[in-house]
Amino acid sequence: MTKFGNSGKDRFLAGFPAASLEAADSDHAARCKFNFSYFTHDAAGQRFSDWTHEQLAGLFDKLGHYGKCTLDHWKQQSIGKSGRVLSIYGAFPQRSEFKPPKHVPHQAQWGRFRLDWAGRLCGFVVPRELDGRAHPHGGRFCANTFYVVFLDEHHRFCKGSD
Repeated sequence: MTKFGNSGKDRFLAGFPAASLEAADSDHAARCKFNFSYFTHDAAGQRFSDWTHEQLAGLFDKLGHYGKCTLDHWKQQSIGKSGRVLSIYGAFPQRSEFKPPKHVPHQAQWGRFRLDWAGRLCGFVVPRELDGRAHPHGGRFCANTFYVVFLDEHHRFCKGSD
């Protein structure tokens, strides 16, 4: 220890992360986001309270994993025999046991994240042409956000798809 040093303070401060959002190697801005403000219950789907602790833990593990990359990345990732981790259908699926909720904007680009063999996280993204555009009430649209609307444990949102 130097005459004016404080080794206890130095050890304490060394325990804090040195990561920075602005670092050249930071991928923070590219990570996708999940928004649950449009979440609703549909008779074909489930509420969070319908899922077991293990199912919910699995869901949050997947969200943590999916949140490390862009939505575009997940659209390219193969899963199963011929599917993708994330599929964006555009319009609400015609062959669905779910009903389109009235509170979801008509511009929604509907899609789903595949969680496991049959489980899906269904929702929408904003159209690419709105990405970065200022909203009249503040903020900007983000095409890298997935708005979760339904839990679909039994693959009923888009029948006949992967």
